[in-house]
Amino acid sequence: MTKLRLAIVGAGPAGIYAADLLIKSELRDFEVSIDLFDLLPAPYGLVRYGVAPDHPRIKGIIRALYEVLDRGDIRFFGNVKYGTDITLDDLKKHYNAVIFSTGAIKDADLNIPGIDLDGSYGAADFVNWYDAHPDVPRTWPLNAREIAVIGNGNVALDVARVLVKHPQDMLSTDIPANVYEGLKSSPVTDVHVFGRRGPAQVKFTPLELREATHIEGVDCIVYDEDFKYDEGSQEAIDSNNQTRVMVNTLEALRAEPQNTGAPRRLHLHFFSAPVEVLGEDGKVAAIRIERTELDGRGGVTSTGEFREIPVQAVYRAVGYFGSELDQIPYDAKYGVIPNDGGRVLDAEGKQIDGIYATGWIKRGPVGLIGHTKSDALETIGHVIADRAKWWAPEHADESAVDALLNSRGVEFVGWPQWLLIDAQEKALGEAEGRERIKLVEREDFLRVAKG
Repeated sequence: MTKLRLAIVGAGPAGIYAADLLIKSELRDFEVSIDLFDLLPAPYGLVRYGVAPDHPRIKGIIRALYEVLDRGDIRFFGNVKYGTDITLDDLKKHYNAVIFSTGAIKDADLNIPGIDLDGSYGAADFVNWYDAHPDVPRTWPLNAREIAVIGNGNVALDVARVLVKHPQDMLSTDIPANVYEGLKSSPVTDVHVFGRRGPAQVKFTPLELREATHIEGVDCIVYDEDFKYDEGSQEAIDSNNQTRVMVNTLEALRAEPQNTGAPRRLHLHFFSAPVEVLGEDGKVAAIRIERTELDGRGGVTSTGEFREIPVQAVYRAVGYFGSELDQIPYDAKYGVIPNDGGRVLDAEGKQIDGIYATGWIKRGPVGLIGHTKSDALETIGHVIADRAKWWAPEHADESAVDALLNSRGVEFVGWPQWLLIDAQEKALGEAEGRERIKLVEREDFLRVAKG
């Protein structure tokens, strides 16, 4: 019986789902051996380093991912950098095929004047900081009283909620001390979230909205002028339960305004398209928005009416963007690996044997975590179907990969080592009455991994 040695680069949900679905696939009639690589010394990808710390329900996905990796039929290699510690040539010598599931960790650009001013940030960078990503600075400049968040997706609401939430309410989460101290220093009073479309067109989910509108010690404010619906909007409300729930939630907030005199306020603005970030002495001083209006089909058009709102910081949350990988084709316009259903394509649009993609690096950074399962199913279907095109590795035994990394001095974190790290984070949390406290420094991960 043929055996497939498969490498997966990226140990987030997309990569773990691909490995799990391949093992469980009824389409294959061969054995499989799967190695999962990640740049970070921790698994779980964007669930660990992209989901807000006060989202226990969403972070619960980690439990399912843990159970997959804990079975013992998938090997994990953390703290291994593709392109440096292990290259494409290395993968061809040790595996029959590779799936890239590297996701997206950078912010999409927003090309408006003033976006590069001091005090203007990408939301993903802020997320990396409050999620204790080991490769980002330990401090964040939280010195603004008034803040603008641009976007109407879940990340925008996550960022706005973390910015406006009282820091003591974050102490029940897994944030480390440096994040708590940073949040505690913030003088913020008002966070404004701007979306260019109306309430019936928002991209966040009901859960995100409910959590944003019910923050202890924070008034959530909406504006009557933003509640307009056309035929396209009404169709969306009538045909989509999620849209209907979100509109009803916002309408309830409109009907009974929060006006408790709380020291912090979250403002939700619709029909507000950011057109410029205004500055003074090189620093953010205000944001200029253009009011939009419905076009009858659920879309919006410009009105020519402009407003300026004083803010001292701007966070753009207009989407993530995938990063280029060494020796792998890249579509710089969309931030993805060019592919046909997961089969990676060269510059002429021809399939490259042995190389596949799944998750956000395959389809772009849209959709919820669960959508990566269908991505993975499609990709592994092609891997199975392409059996005749697999690479013929020179060193197919599993021990050869360990030997290669050891020969290069790579301090990789295997699954047994991750369990030590996991236990240490739980112990740190238990000491403070919390479920876990994250390690931050890569050196600390490696120290604990050594036992």
